[in-house]
Order: sequence, then structure tokens, then C-alpha cells
Amino acid sequence: MSPFVPRVLWTLFTALACLLTALPVSAAITMTFWSHELGNSFPHAFFTLRGMPDAGGAPVDVNYGFTASTLSPKILFSTVRGRLDIAKPGYIATSDAQFSIVLTGAQYAEILKLVAAWGERGDSRYSLGRRNCVHFVQEAARISGLVGLKQPNLMKKPRSFLKAVAVANRDRVTVLGVHGRAYLATLPALPVAITAAP
Repeated sequence: MSPFVPRVLWTLFTALACLLTALPVSAAITMTFWSHELGNSFPHAFFTLRGMPDAGGAPVDVNYGFTASTLSPKILFSTVRGRLDIAKPGYIATSDAQFSIVLTGAQYAEILKLVAAWGERGDSRYSLGRRNCVHFVQEAARISGLVGLKQPNLMKKPRSFLKAVAVANRDRVTVLGVHGRAYLATLPALPVAITAAP
């Protein structure tokens, strides 16, 4: 074989590799809905946001739930102060990933507004019957375009509520129904955020 042929093949391979690495990476945020049954830790329903924003910027890997600020018998019969809750990795790993959906850039922006609206600078009232962790994820599901969200008998049953929503949206979501540790093991690493040198 002429030495010219390997050189041409090498040049083509290099050009193809450069072309492929120059293509933009698909940018999207995946929202996954989780439930955590029983126990003393809250929230029992929450969601994670993971991926690269369509608008650019650093990778996203966060979670939000909503719970009472203080656990006491008072939550059973009155409205109390609530708070956003960021679950620790161990809590997520011992929860159940019910389903996920890829958000548009506009939906992601609305989810961030939802988080702000339920945070300490917004309306942080917690009511077990009217404004609990299930109501919080219900609103997130509405923003993400899901249907079948009116489940009055399931608003204190995180797992049952999320399973019902998954069934009603089989054509819109990726149904998971797996233990958190198993689901987390399938997630690819996010790109490392590049920061400018000082």
C-alpha cells in the first residue's frame, strides 16, 4: 500500500474528529420526580433538575422539595411556616425515581420562578391539606406540561400521586419506577463548568 493512502485516511479521520467535537452538545434540563415513603425526613415528594440549560451557562444539578419548617403536631390542624428543602445525596439515593421529563428552556425558567415563589422570599406557608410537598410537585408538573394532575384523594400520598401522573402522561414522560441508587448510577457525568482565570 502506498504511504500516501494512510496519510489521506489519517487526514480525513482528523478532519472528521474536529468536525464532530465542534458540534454543539445537546442542551437540556431533565426534571425527575421523586417520592420518599414514610420516615422522619421530609420532603416526601420532590424533583431534581439536571443537565445543561438551553440558554447556556453552568451545568445544573439541583433538587427542590417543600416541607414544614418545624415538625410538630401543629401541622396536623393548622397552617405553619414552610420552607424549600434541598435533599442530601443520601436521601435522594434512598428515594424512588418515579418519572422524568425534558424541559424546554421556557419551562425551566418557569420552574425557577416556582422555586422562588415557594421560597422564603415568596409564599412559604405550609398546610398539610392544601399546600404540602405534593402540591409543590403538582405545580412543577403543570409547568412542565403534564396532565391528569387533579388527584384530590392522593394529595397526601406522594408515591401514589406521582404514579398516577406518570400513567396519565405515558406519552410525555419517561416512566422510571426505580430505586434512587439504581437510577443515579445510570446518569452520565455532567460537563465540568469552565471558569475564567482571575
